[in-house]
Amino acid sequence: MVLGLASLWLGACTAPVGTSAPEPLVVSAASNLILAFEELGARYEQETGTPVVFNFAASGQLAQQIDQGAPVDLFAAANVAFVEELAAKGRVLPDSVQIYARGRITLWTRADSPVVVETIEDLLKPEIQRVAIANPEHAPYGLAARQALQTAGVWEEVQPEVVLGENVRQALQFAEAGDADVAIVPLSLSITSDGRWTLIPEDLHEPIDQALGVIADSPRQAQARDFAAFITGPQGRAILRKYGFVPPTGG
Repeated sequence: MVLGLASLWLGACTAPVGTSAPEPLVVSAASNLILAFEELGARYEQETGTPVVFNFAASGQLAQQIDQGAPVDLFAAANVAFVEELAAKGRVLPDSVQIYARGRITLWTRADSPVVVETIEDLLKPEIQRVAIANPEHAPYGLAARQALQTAGVWEEVQPEVVLGENVRQALQFAEAGDADVAIVPLSLSITSDGRWTLIPEDLHEPIDQALGVIADSPRQAQARDFAAFITGPQGRAILRKYGFVPPTGG
């Protein structure tokens, strides 16, 4: 994975001879951020002229890549713990760690599905045979999904039907393809999909606070801090809100 990231970075940095194209900022970001961060990156490049290259995956997988020395400038995780753990190891600059958004999870079904799911208890319906979630071991939204199922008292019955995706995007794809009847996925993916969805009450799981941090050995720390400030600034927050994220201040 590290070699793949290096190839991605080197390819993005290649420019025709005689040009002085700015080096791209390399950002590893959680899968639930795909749509929001692609828009953020495009807007940032328009504003500054600096291109942004993204590596999207489950937060735990990205943290492992960074810990192994992947050439990344900024890490935007789907929780706080992975960023703080890297900061404790000296991989992320401690003073750069900040919460930039809070997420929500939803129950998602295809628009043409005969299954009606309005509450988490509806997952006990006999017609529901498979429920897709991201792997809780390395995906914070998968962990929140499991917490919600446990708090609602349905985990023991639903667990045999659970299908694990490597990340939230794959969990959604399982349901989109009909390989799962329902998916528990981020609101940020649900609101841009063609399916039906309903919010899962926040009190069923721990808050999904998402944090970012600048990589300690990045040669572009100043640019990484600038992009982080853009994410948490007025333009960035407006884009994040568009995809269902709540600013950390609740504003």
